[in-house]
Amino acid sequence: MSDENDTVTLTLDDNTELVCDVIAIFPCGEKNYIALLPQDSAEEGEVYLYEFRENGDEPELINIESDEEFEEASDAFDEWLDSEEFDEMFADDEENE
Repeated sequence: MSDENDTVTLTLDDNTELVCDVIAIFPCGEKNYIALLPQDSAEEGEVYLYEFRENGDEPELINIESDEEFEEASDAFDEWLDSEEFDEMFADDEENE
């Protein structure tokens, strides 16, 4: 596995392009979501969440339309982050033994 993160280029409403690192693709309910971190973000910790679908070889990002769906995806992402941090803590403990 390479050290480089996968990236996605988003085209915003004003047609500017934003290059984002892919943090994670994670499940929530019946759908998968993707968490993106803009590379040139002025705001610390600003993460974009989209519904994620594989369309053949092409990934497809779909805007999350409802606040309720966004909350569910955001909570699932937080749980994913917690599990990653938990895994890293155990990896650090094992290295120190």
